[in-house]
Amino acid sequence: MTRGQARAGGRDAAAEAAHSGLLPLDKPQGVTSHDAVERARRRLGVRAVGHLGTLDPAATGLLVIAIGAATRCAAVWQGGRKTYAGTVRFGVVTDTQDLAGRVLERSERRPAAADVRAALERLTGDVAQVPPMYSALKRGGERLHRLARRGETLAREPRPVHVHAWRVLELTPDELGFEVDCSGGTYVRTLAHDLGRLLGCGAALAALRRLRSEPFSLEQACPWAALEPGGDEDVFARWGVPLDRALETLPAVTLSAAAAEAVGRGQQPVVPPGGAPVGAGARSVVFRSAEGRALALGELRREPDGVRARPSVVFPWAVREGPAA
Repeated sequence: MTRGQARAGGRDAAAEAAHSGLLPLDKPQGVTSHDAVERARRRLGVRAVGHLGTLDPAATGLLVIAIGAATRCAAVWQGGRKTYAGTVRFGVVTDTQDLAGRVLERSERRPAAADVRAALERLTGDVAQVPPMYSALKRGGERLHRLARRGETLAREPRPVHVHAWRVLELTPDELGFEVDCSGGTYVRTLAHDLGRLLGCGAALAALRRLRSEPFSLEQACPWAALEPGGDEDVFARWGVPLDRALETLPAVTLSAAAAEAVGRGQQPVVPPGGAPVGAGARSVVFRSAEGRALALGELRREPDGVRARPSVVFPWAVREGPAA
């Protein structure tokens, strides 16, 4: 590698650039999100693999896997609206808020259809939701579900979530079939539990399938069978979303060659902002080369001498080493 050359000239960085992005996956029932990540890591032969939001083992559907450099900017895609299809069972309360848990209460009472629809209205819009103990949230560095399995129950502060809309697909005395559009971070199990509380009969989630996590949908997803070990198909080439395209959700700033060099060295060059927002946060814009390749994430800051690019994540293929040319 010559002095001042991009580190991406090395084969490792080039390979990471070619296999960095997102893989929408159709997760089957009984598989944890962690297991899905491990399966993708082995099948793709990439060490840096994560996911964009836990899907419970009992749930199926869309789990978006982050690969390579995409693991460093997962927050970019985590706040989008989610769509789920599911079934709520009336007359039962469990410790996990779904039918996989230990039954705490049973009731013979069944709600009237009009009462169900009225309760769904109360669970629409801004909702203060107390997260369940059986969740991946941490308290004191330990997952809540680990504490719950030891019989511990801790007070949890309500968290704001937003439920955009409910669609009733089927309603019987025993069950509600539904679709729901909600914000990221919403526990649908808890919505089911809270629905049962409002109706006075108790309820638990019987089935759940994630259909959409903006901007991705289940129709785009890689089937689980494609991650079987030993396959010869290029899974990422067929179902993956390359990082350059995945980051189209963010406003872009095109850098000159000199500005790209400076960003690659962690500097903050003056740049023309175009229509990109100024001062919008550490991952509010993507800095791209003249050819359109994503080089870094960061923000624009207005300084006395102009608007400067402030990179917070510089991708390996954009990093410059050695003295400037």
